Amino acid sequence: MIETEVRDDVRTVRLTRPERRNALTPAALDELAAAIEDADEPVVYLAGAGSAFCAGADLDAVADLDDEERARAFARRGQRVARTIETAESAVVAGIDGAARGGGVELALACDVRVATPAATFAEPGVTFGLFGAWGGTVRLPEVVGLGDAMDVALSGRVLDADEALRAGLVSRVVDEPYAVADELAGNDHAAVRAVKARLRDDADRETREREEADAFAELAVERAGTRNEDSRGREEN
Repeated sequence: MIETEVRDDVRTVRLTRPERRNALTPAALDELAAAIEDADEPVVYLAGAGSAFCAGADLDAVADLDDEERARAFARRGQRVARTIETAESAVVAGIDGAARGGGVELALACDVRVATPAATFAEPGVTFGLFGAWGGTVRLPEVVGLGDAMDVALSGRVLDADEALRAGLVSRVVDEPYAVADELAGNDHAAVRAVKARLRDDADRETREREEADAFAELAVERAGTRNEDSRGREEN
């Protein structure tokens, strides 16, 4: 249920199970992780087919979790996929059109940039049927929107429209065509995009992060200077 397409330095990874609102089975989670791991393009665009982004975990798979060991393994599987998205060298853009629910929200939270269409809606409905998002949602949601909004969203299970998601910081833009944002990012210097993502994602202590930030900047600056010097020599020779 995962399809990939590469165009103009952007790899599109699309969930293609529209009849189930792109709900993810364990096998689909593995396919998704592999599609992200295989990417060597500077930008990955994650989207869903049909009228939904992703409804989260397939409820039939959840219904089969009848012992703690299997349930824990299922949660860890989803966490690994989210971590794969988060740690990918490529910048990952979530293009959210239609419903994002539960695990769909959690996968979007792992992306570097979340862009919604006006038709997008968001919810963490687990509490309404005795569960909660365990693909890293309780970790990333407060990091992204702050503790107050995270408590409201996760404890109520209510649905947010695109404008409310934008206000909360759950998405950074509401646009008619989210792919255009991925294309915009891919138009920047690829090495710089990768370096900036790595630095912003670094969770080491502040001093270490600042030192590594300086190292990454120096590497890019030297590379850029070398390119400019080569261009200058080429002009002189001509």
